[in-house]
Amino acid sequence: MTKPLLITDARLPDGTRVNVSIVDGRIEAIGPDVQAGQDATREHADGALLLPGFVEGHTHLDKTMWGMRWYRNEVGPKLTDRIENERRFRAESGHDAAAASLALSRAFLQMGTTRLRTHVDIDTSAGLKHLEGVQTTRDALRDVLDMQIVAFPQSGMLTRAGTVTLLDDALRAGADVLGALDPALIDGDPVASLNATFDLASRHQKPIDIHLHEPAEIGAFTMKLLLDRVEALGMQGRVVISHAFCLGALAARERDVLLERLAVLDVALCTTGPASVPVPPFAACIDKGVTLFGGNDGIRDTWNPFGSPDMLERAMFIAMRYDLRRDDAIAGAFDLVSGAAARGCGFADYGLFAGARADLVLVEAESVAHAVAVRPARKLVVSKGRVVARDGFFVLVLG
Repeated sequence: MTKPLLITDARLPDGTRVNVSIVDGRIEAIGPDVQAGQDATREHADGALLLPGFVEGHTHLDKTMWGMRWYRNEVGPKLTDRIENERRFRAESGHDAAAASLALSRAFLQMGTTRLRTHVDIDTSAGLKHLEGVQTTRDALRDVLDMQIVAFPQSGMLTRAGTVTLLDDALRAGADVLGALDPALIDGDPVASLNATFDLASRHQKPIDIHLHEPAEIGAFTMKLLLDRVEALGMQGRVVISHAFCLGALAARERDVLLERLAVLDVALCTTGPASVPVPPFAACIDKGVTLFGGNDGIRDTWNPFGSPDMLERAMFIAMRYDLRRDDAIAGAFDLVSGAAARGCGFADYGLFAGARADLVLVEAESVAHAVAVRPARKLVVSKGRVVARDGFFVLVLG
């Protein structure tokens, strides 16, 4: 049990000044006149903006070199170049997924992220080594960070013999979600690849999160096959398509047919808002009722020298990618790393209401749009009712 906490004089996004009473890790009450017992710890917000804890919907904790020496990137341009380069580097360097994921997870918490989904490579060279490392981090931070682990076949389901067996082992060992990758362009057989993916997910009763980089018509073909399986197997609400570049490259008529089917089958989309490739259309997704949420993808690894564990920054990049300028539109970009991400990943009891888990962030900002634009230091971060960061610094002592 955590000690009761009372946050006073916080400001909701609509401008209302409130107190927040937190008991046993949950919001007991929130409102202008809320009080707490004498045993409660008191934190004075002084009118700071109150936001729900942020949600990272798509990252790769096992790959990061956050806080480590600079990696000189000289990799070739193709996806397969990056895959092979990373595998070689990790094998030769002894890259430690446990230490790497712990460093980045602490940084996420410090910046206000209290729930995240991470893809972890399941590889015939490394076996379950990377999974075990990230599970060590999940266990260490269990009291303050909700982490979903996706068992991710970075080389595809079928290209390396033994991968499906390893994924089976990973799900049995505690991975929460089954990943997949480009059934047509990586595996070369979208029917067989998707059959293997859905068979494995059905056997373990696990949701699916598939990386789909495939462009235009190829991606649309794969997506149709995937949606057929979602419908046939009753997996509505249990599948995420990450990246989905094809939706940004199709003609509106073909795209909208797919979006309407995604909405009916409750298949969510995740985007990082990348600048160099097509992205799922923001307005059309919202209009059609598709859950669209956001994530960073890799942060400071062999694929990408960029990125940070600041979800306000990711919301800013998403807003810039979609040319969102109005305050209400920028607040919509923030939803991609908060409420929509919680829905897309299936994180329950999320938000600023009585009964929700007490995951809160205080920032000095006039509005949500202001917070996204300037990304101020986090005045206070509370996760599961515990103060984990103050004034931009991690303060929780891990026992």
